Amino acid sequence: MAELVFFSGTMDSGKSTLALQMHHNHAARGRDGVLFTRHDRAGAATISSRLGLTQQAHEVDDSTDFWSDVISRRTLGRPVDYLIGDEAQFYTADQVEQLARVVDELGVDVYVFGISTDFRARLFPGAARLVELADRVEILQVRALCWCGARATHNARTIGGTMVVEGAQVVVGDVEAGADEVGYEVLCRRHHMRHMTAATARASSPSPQTLSSAEELSI
Repeated sequence: MAELVFFSGTMDSGKSTLALQMHHNHAARGRDGVLFTRHDRAGAATISSRLGLTQQAHEVDDSTDFWSDVISRRTLGRPVDYLIGDEAQFYTADQVEQLARVVDELGVDVYVFGISTDFRARLFPGAARLVELADRVEILQVRALCWCGARATHNARTIGGTMVVEGAQVVVGDVEAGADEVGYEVLCRRHHMRHMTAATARASSPSPQTLSSAEELSI
């Protein structure tokens, strides 16, 4: 029986890697699928993993209609057994409803991957609708880590290493942004609420937590 499954996790938790692995596994068993993405950091129409894996995909925009897309492909004689959608937090609520309809009425498996909350810890509209409609919500088991070593649960937007809490909900950036660029950092809830990134933590406690040679000899 077909399912709509939402795989959720913070940045750096391996969502795109899993999306590409799932596509490989299904295709290797002779199933026909279609890949979708939106606002990937590597550019349009691409699913990219931080491990270096990339795959061409169809770019989603506000005019994309998943129901019409699958109907069109099947009308042209192409079987569609599954859809894989990356960066699903950027899909509209209507598009999530289209995906649910594709599952229920056409028997197509739909696997979507994305983060749930934005840099303000507010649900993205697409992610919120997925939580409401998905047959299953899977939390990725690969744990991204905050700079303190605790499990990272929130995505922070940064400029020059400093956390910002105002701005547009969708701004494309990466965890490896330059000093003056918009970037993102994963934090535990405690440090997200304190607005404390790795850079601000280093600034407030510049002394390394190591012993000097003299200190080592005195122990």
